[in-house]
Amino acid sequence: MNSPLVAIVGRPNVGKSTLFNRIAGQRIAVVHDRAGTTRDRLHAIAEWNGVTFTIVDTGGIEVLPETVLSGRRPSPERVLAQDSAPYIALMREQAEQAVRDADAIILVTDAVTGVTPGDHEVTDILRRARCPIFLAVNKADSERLRRDALDFYSMGLGEVYPISALHSIGVADLLDDLVEALPKVEPQPNDESIRIAIVGRPNVGKSSLLNKLLREERMIVSPVAGTTRDAIDSYLEWEGIPVTLIDTAGIRRRGKIEQGVERYSVLRALRALSRADVALLVIDAVDGITAQDTHVASLILDEWASVVVIVNKWDLVEKDSHTMSEYTAWVREALRFMDYVPVLFVSALTGQRVDKVIPTALEVRAARTRRIQTGELNRLVQEALVRHSPPSKSGRRLKVYYVSQPDTDPPTFVFHVNDPDLVHFGYRRYLENQIRQAFEFPGTPLRLLFRRRVRRE
Repeated sequence: MNSPLVAIVGRPNVGKSTLFNRIAGQRIAVVHDRAGTTRDRLHAIAEWNGVTFTIVDTGGIEVLPETVLSGRRPSPERVLAQDSAPYIALMREQAEQAVRDADAIILVTDAVTGVTPGDHEVTDILRRARCPIFLAVNKADSERLRRDALDFYSMGLGEVYPISALHSIGVADLLDDLVEALPKVEPQPNDESIRIAIVGRPNVGKSSLLNKLLREERMIVSPVAGTTRDAIDSYLEWEGIPVTLIDTAGIRRRGKIEQGVERYSVLRALRALSRADVALLVIDAVDGITAQDTHVASLILDEWASVVVIVNKWDLVEKDSHTMSEYTAWVREALRFMDYVPVLFVSALTGQRVDKVIPTALEVRAARTRRIQTGELNRLVQEALVRHSPPSKSGRRLKVYYVSQPDTDPPTFVFHVNDPDLVHFGYRRYLENQIRQAFEFPGTPLRLLFRRRVRRE
């Protein structure tokens, strides 16, 4: 994901998720009239006029006036805001993270309610941004509301874009100017090192693991500035192999109050994963696999990164001769959407098995670049088809004519078939498992593409 980041920010219930869905071209974000519906960080790859960028949806930024904190009975529409009153600093941090991490910001406001004090306060926070800000006045569904949107020029952000995200009015004009202002993606410098990102939720021992890795005597270590903002990459040589360790901030736990902060802490992780060959997913052996761990794992999968699961703090777990195998089975079940990952049990505090982390990551990286000969691949697939015939759909059965591997990093397999719509998810998974059983791809996702065979083929 080497693409600019565009963050959608604004007060609650102004239509941010609706605009996100419109730009993404699919219904991803949950949309509801109730303020605060957006709970989880959402991002999607979008494209406009040939420019690809990452669009990030956020929860509402609620900056409260002092009267809300005075103890007076709030109006019904302010109940959610008053519940959040003790966390104003966290809400403000959400906006400040957007200022630091985004390449462009779309500030969404509401044409129906007009300019509010909350809009001005959010604007004051965003003025420190070094990136361009686009003021989108949403819900401008009528000619009168589009005229009223001119009042938003008083916010001093320059051009005002009256839009209706629901009916796709004015969104094209907004996107035309947005993509013109995005930074051009520069070619990455020639970096022959293996890039390993350390990711996970807070307090699982990512920094301790990094420090323990960097203190190994057999490594040459030097800090080098990374392309990720507010991050320093660590360069080392492991037995003659150049390695770059990419540290990331912990992806915070999801919750009603910290939803916005969690979204923006993810931006740095996304940038790190976009550069990584392998991700080390660090989990806490005492806590076990949590919902947030699976959330981070899904981010890794979204980026098609290879992964090694690091179960840290293993020294704190009471063990017998079966504990490790049982724990491994539990991890694979919890992460069954990536049950091909190696699992290492380490203690960053004592150094137990830390020396196996880099070698395992290098093995996973080698698998990521593996290429299978076309003849060998087709023999495997034909045998798999004989063992388990494809299911039929509406009286038609899937036919696989031939398979090729046109690309690596990640390994990509193209199946030329009679009709891609006949490929059931379960059968796709079956074919992937057959490839994994015959050829080793530890920790590496496989991309299976099904294309209709054209007549000339």
